[in-house]
Amino acid sequence: EQGSSLLTGGRFSYTVAPGDYLKKIGARFGEEAEVLARENKIADPDLILPGRNLQVDNQHIVPASLQDGIVINLPQRMLFFFRDGKLISSYPVGLGRRSWPTVQGPFNVATLVKNPEWSVPKSIQEEMAREGQIVKNKVPPGLDNPLGEFWIGLTVPGYGIHGTIAPASVYRFQSHGCIRLHPDDVAQLFPQISKGMTVDIVYNPVLIADIDGHVYVEINPDVYNRAPPTLDAVRRVAAENKLSDRIDWPRVQKLVMQPDGLAR
Repeated sequence: EQGSSLLTGGRFSYTVAPGDYLKKIGARFGEEAEVLARENKIADPDLILPGRNLQVDNQHIVPASLQDGIVINLPQRMLFFFRDGKLISSYPVGLGRRSWPTVQGPFNVATLVKNPEWSVPKSIQEEMAREGQIVKNKVPPGLDNPLGEFWIGLTVPGYGIHGTIAPASVYRFQSHGCIRLHPDDVAQLFPQISKGMTVDIVYNPVLIADIDGHVYVEINPDVYNRAPPTLDAVRRVAAENKLSDRIDWPRVQKLVMQPDGLAR
């Protein structure tokens, strides 16, 4: 929960390509499929035809800044990369499911591996067995490797930022705790990362920004039940940032009832 003076993303139109569906488009850009459907007045989300023009809004408030390194805000499902105190890029990420949450805390980059082999943790082997899958100890690099082509390992064992062979799972809470990036995004980020770099994983569902005289509020679902984004929580952040008297509170109340994870 904090104030900021940076926004990322924006509003643009996107033409639906063959094989696209709303969850896949939302995963690519960082907007919920339900919000895409609502904003584009799509009655049946399963029926979007190639060639259709969609309005996408993926404006997000940057939760914190670093001199050099990565900030990941879990409720927001976004990764922000900084160099020399400047925001270089931001990407949607896939994170741990409710029963297997992604860890919080300041970490550092421990390893950088191209075409990684996946050593399957015991806990995931046990899950494979329970679900009647073939239990594997190791998965070689290649098209079946869920880590994709790049692995940015953290100083917490077994956790890392990596690509994926399931791009539609980005911007969702589906992993065993690791942080998934779209294959194109991780390919862009990986060469800019160095060992020892800070990776700060935070939990801020409520974000407020004051930019060029406009106040933006972003409310994200409290997926791990750690910080409910109530109206009181928004009031607290607004007061901390001395913005209480500049906010349209009835509008904020609607956002609290239906958090859409976008800067409004």
